[in-house]
This record gives sequence, structure tokens and C-alpha cells, in this order.
Amino acid sequence: MFLNNIFSRKWVGGEVIQALAYDVPIPGYKTKNTNSLRLWDAKASAEDFNLFQFNDGQYESAASLHARAQQICAVLYPGDATEEGKLLRLKQQFFLCSASLQDIIGRFKERSAKKDQILWSEFPSKVAVQMNDTHPTLAIPELMRLLMDDEGLGWDEAWDITSRSVAYTNHTVLPEALEKWSQAVMWKLLPRHMEIIGEIDKRFIKLIESTRPDLEGKIADLRILDNNPKKAVVRMANLCVVSAHTVNGVAQLHSDILKSELFADYVSIWPAKFQNKTNGITPRRWLSFCNPELSRIITKWLKTDQWVANLDLLTNLREFADNSELQGEWESAKLASKKRLANYVLQVTGVSIDPNSLFDIQIKRIHEYKRQLLNILYAVYRYKKLKEMSPEDRKNTTARTIMIGGKAFATYTNAKRIVKLVNDVGAVVNSDPEVNSFLKVVFVPNYNVSVAEVLIPGSELSQHISTAGMEASGTSNMKFALNGCLIIGTLDGANVEIREEIGESNFFLFGATADEVPRLRKEREQGLFKPDPRFEESKQFIRSGAFGSYDYNPLLESLEGNSGYGRGDYFLVGHDFPSYMDAQERVDEAYKDRKRWMRMSILSTAGSGKFSSDRTIAQYATEIWKINECRVP
Repeated sequence: MFLNNIFSRKWVGGEVIQALAYDVPIPGYKTKNTNSLRLWDAKASAEDFNLFQFNDGQYESAASLHARAQQICAVLYPGDATEEGKLLRLKQQFFLCSASLQDIIGRFKERSAKKDQILWSEFPSKVAVQMNDTHPTLAIPELMRLLMDDEGLGWDEAWDITSRSVAYTNHTVLPEALEKWSQAVMWKLLPRHMEIIGEIDKRFIKLIESTRPDLEGKIADLRILDNNPKKAVVRMANLCVVSAHTVNGVAQLHSDILKSELFADYVSIWPAKFQNKTNGITPRRWLSFCNPELSRIITKWLKTDQWVANLDLLTNLREFADNSELQGEWESAKLASKKRLANYVLQVTGVSIDPNSLFDIQIKRIHEYKRQLLNILYAVYRYKKLKEMSPEDRKNTTARTIMIGGKAFATYTNAKRIVKLVNDVGAVVNSDPEVNSFLKVVFVPNYNVSVAEVLIPGSELSQHISTAGMEASGTSNMKFALNGCLIIGTLDGANVEIREEIGESNFFLFGATADEVPRLRKEREQGLFKPDPRFEESKQFIRSGAFGSYDYNPLLESLEGNSGYGRGDYFLVGHDFPSYMDAQERVDEAYKDRKRWMRMSILSTAGSGKFSSDRTIAQYATEIWKINECRVP
């Protein structure tokens, strides 16, 4: 329940949970600086343990709050298919936001010059809260609550501080990933926050009515609260855009799509609010540490190891791209990484792979828009054609090892089916003596960062083949390119910028462009799509039972029909299949010319300087957080 007026409430009742901080030191590279990454665990206090109940044999009820507290941080992003799952996920989001904000406010007050008179107007110049996707959106109403209810500030002052302190990074244009919380669930768990969100929504509507009457017809879509009587929700992305001082995408194409499509009307209200910050990766981990052989060669030819902290220096490799000595050393380093990877694959899967074959890798979350299905359909077609060839013809093909890895969300059925299909295809192909020296298909289990550190240096071709306009950025594409791995991909996410930096001729491009996708989907709905015979052949081969008795019809039917839930090939696998096949033929031809391939590989690494996280963070610091370097002497 709440006491006092809407601008100052007292939270009474509910569960009281303690946040226990765990600090992980993050040392800088060749600096005296060490940052502290603060993680949180949820605990109940000793007073919440009922010793009488425990001694009476009621062990579970005696420690019920302790058990519920433990659940909060047991699993990040718990499944939310059930009401209990939704409440737990919301609890988790609130807990992590509140603990961090209370900690931030505590430090701000402690460091204030006058302890008895806090200058809250200085808060935004001392604190930057970057909301990484919509998961920490509760930081907005929680900061408002802490400032008003705990610190005694009025609405206007609290809103001024909050809206100048929080910024929002959008990571997806997928509608299902833009969080929408049930208003009923929010009222049940966080009634005060719902009051504050309601007030923000009300004031935003007034702003539109008074300053942009031309947008009044769009208020229902722009406002934060969707009061649909069938399913009333809070649109967390709208709350972020309305409240944040800056909104950014994570690749140029992604940011352009945000501005022209997803958030177009907000851009017309606040044009200066929207920016791009292309993602980056750390060269310390993703080259220097995980690929020591290639790192030594780069240092030798650049005559410095300064590239580790200034990745733009890699451009100087371009002048040596045609040098046969460098190409020889480069190929030896790649072979060493491939042998290490082959040993790892044998160890974890029992499958023996040939380091002299082309190592073709796709590792990322299993999702239909990332199109692992396109990859495996191609593998099926390649296997079928190899089976039909004479032994002499097979010898003229490029031997290839296709590796796919990634995790599927627990309740994502089609993603699970894709994983099974990859494993089933691999089981048949890898045990076929006619073909298995020319093609292997491996699902790499338990994909994580440590596994990526082995896979990426050993990869020669990597697949970044999402439907154009659907991948915000991708960062594994940057990791592969940095390690001299060539990309087969669509013009999606950061692929666009990688291709610009490394040179169009060093990128195997295929597929529809983002601006073509809406038209192609519409044509599909109208029944105008004609599938490529090779696409049909691949699907039919799976249906024939060649890879076992599992019923893959529900998965394959998602690629068929013209419309309807789970049908109509929303991700354009069928449309892009022939273009993808052509690109794969270009890969096979290029790989046969070793000098050409090595030159392309060197130029891939040489063009990766832009994709350092050092550049990304520096841009966030200067252009969003408005902070300057503070060098330790």
C-alpha cells in the first residue's frame, strides 16, 4: 500500500531482499587502471529464517523467503512462458536495477562536498546509466521512485535528473524482443512503479497534444501504456525512448532502420536524440590471446605490438598482402589453429575432421532469422550432389567441414528442431565412406566464449547469413574478420561496414537487401514466389527419411505456404537460397587459388581496425556520456 500523494509514497509490505555485492576486478591492458565490475546476489536476512518452524520439522516453510531470494539470481533470463516465470523475471530485472541504483545514489551522496546539502543537479554530470536493451528499463521508474520517495525530490526535479542520466541502446528490431510487460503483472509486483510509468505516459501524451497535434492520431502507438482490454501492456522500448536523453543503435544500418522505421515518429519529435554506435570487440581477447601464432606474425610484419591497443595500425598490413613470404607464414598460422580446432572437435564430438579441408563455421544463437536452416539445407544439397557424382568428379570438389554451434532458448521449438536436423545430417554424412572425405557436418556442443576462442582462429569461412534488416549488428562477424576469416553474408547488421572496410571483393555477398524485404514478403503473401528447384530438392531429400525417421514437416512447413502463423517463409530462406548457392560456388573456386585466398584473408584482418571496442567505448564516452579521459599518472 502507499501513503502520501503520488509524488511521494512510502512502500509498505512486500518481500524485503538484501542485495549482496560481488566485485570482480577488470584490469586494463598495460595500464595502472583496474575497474570493478559489481555483480549482485539476492539474500534474505537472518531474521527471515523461522527457527521455530525449522525445529518443528517445517524446513521448507522455515526458509521460504531464503529460497525465493535464491531463485532471483539463480538463472539469468528465466523462462517466462508461465505466470510464475514472468514474475520471477520481473523480480530479477527490478532487483538488479534497484540494487545498482541504490548503490550509485549511495556513492554520489558519500562523495558530495556537503553531506548535509546534496546538490542533486550535479547527479547527471557524475552518473551515466546506459540501459543495454530493454531489460533494465525499470531503472527509469526506480530512479524516479528513489529520488521522490526516499530523497524527497519533487516530480519535476526527479524527472530532470532521470531524463539527463539515462540513455538507451537498442539491440533488436524483432518485435518479440522489444519487451512488453503485462500491466496486471506489473501492478501485482511493482504498483508504485506502475503509478510512475502512468504519470510519465500521461505527461508524454500532453506533450504531443500541445506541441505536435499532427501526431495525435498516432498517440495510441507512441504512448507507453497499451491499454488494450484484451491484453494491457507496458511497452518498455517506448518508455526508454521517451525517457532517455540519447537512443542509439549498434550498427549504421540498424540505426538507420531505427530512425526510418521503428522509431520514426519519435525522431520527428526529438531528432537530436538518436545516434549510431557500431559495436566493437576487444583485440586483446579476440586476436592477441586466442590466436598467438597469427598475433606474432602481425607484430613481426608491423614491427610493433602497439596494434593490440591501437587496432587501426592493422591497415599497414595491406602493403604486404601480395607478399608470398607473409602469405606462407599466414597460411602456417591458420593451419596451426585448424589443427588445434580439429583436436578439440575430436575430443568433444568424436568426429575426426581434416585440417586440409575448408573450415566453414556458423556459431551464434539458434534463431530462424539467423538462418542456420539455410546453411543446413545447403549442406543437405551438397551431400546429395556428392552422392550423385562419380569418384573422379568428387576429387575436383573443394573438401569442406561445416561446423554449426549455438544455444536454442528452452521454449523455442523450431530452434530445437534445427539443432536436431544438424545433428541428424551430420550422423549420416560423417559415416558415409563415399563422401566423408569431401564433406563433414558437425554440431559443436555447449557453445560459449571459451569454445569460440578455439573455433574462431581455426575458421576460414564464417556464415553471417541473417535476413537483411533483422540483425542489429553481430559481433562474431568482427571476431572472424579480425582473425583473417572470410565472410559469406547478407547486407545486414555490421556486415555492411565490415564489407566496406575490408573491400567488397573480399566478402562473399548474397541475398535480398533490407529495403527489398518488405516487398518480397508481400509478393510471397500474394502467391508470386516461385521456389528454386534445388531448394525443393533439398527439402524433399530430408522428407525422404535420408536422415532418419524424425518428422521434420513442422520445420520445413515454416518455409512453405504463402501466409499464416509459422508459415510463409517469413525469413526468406527460399528466396535467398539460389543466391546463397551461387556465393558458395564462388567460395569453392576462391579456396582452390591459395594465393588469392591468403591475400583476401590478410586484407580481412587489415580492414578490421574500425571494429575495436576501444573505438566504440570512446564514442560512447565522448558522444553520449560526455566524459573525458582521466589518465592515471
